[in-house]
Amino acid sequence: MSITMYGIPNCDTIKKAKRWLSDNQVTFDFHDYRKQGIDETLVTRFCQELGWETVVNKRGTTYRQLSDEQKQSLSEETAIALLLESPAMIKRPILEVEGQLHIGFKADQYQSIF
Repeated sequence: MSITMYGIPNCDTIKKAKRWLSDNQVTFDFHDYRKQGIDETLVTRFCQELGWETVVNKRGTTYRQLSDEQKQSLSEETAIALLLESPAMIKRPILEVEGQLHIGFKADQYQSIF
């Protein structure tokens, strides 16, 4: 089974999701946005399959630092550009299991995936 988790390693939610996967003997690859980067193709896929409003982490510091004008003019196109510029603004984790994307972490959600 091919499983990739996308995110940044120091994120608390990522740590919880990794712990859950390890505790449940689920083998996965971790894609670190900061080390391995992210490209427009991947961000566009996230936004198209999960919905750009879902992909943008509105609770994070990076989003809160945007100007009111940037927040009000957000669209899929502007969101993709911002996410490429600031990958920390992508809601975490994004989990790809056999080509299917899942976003966020809740133990019961992971239980139903695996």
